[in-house]
Amino acid sequence: QIWLTESGGGPVQAGGSLRLSCAASGFSNTYRDNCMGWYRQAPGLKRGGVALISRGSGSTWYTDPVKGRFTISVDNAKHAMSLQMNSLKPEDTAMYYCATTPPLIGPCSTMSNEYNYWGQGTQVTVSS
Repeated sequence: QIWLTESGGGPVQAGGSLRLSCAASGFSNTYRDNCMGWYRQAPGLKRGGVALISRGSGSTWYTDPVKGRFTISVDNAKHAMSLQMNSLKPEDTAMYYCATTPPLIGPCSTMSNEYNYWGQGTQVTVSS
């Protein structure tokens, strides 16, 4: 069983920064080449991908609204993932979720149904 735990959310003013962390447990040594990512969901909206990273290749993907402001990173040794969020905007307000796929071959999918383990989420609230 894999467990994901997010932390680092909270209230922040527009233009500020937050760093979200995702701690993973249950990864065996053979659990490699999976994709990990951050998704977010605002009230009344669908959950959508924010940033993804391949633990195998290190390749990343960002949704257009966060490009240049957010940076995803992963520490494979610690089974941890982070999302550095700078220049935050009110529209970034959402519940942020950490997720992971099974080990896979190929680029990371942006489809949330490819991610089979999810954390409980951490709330980010950006005030103007």
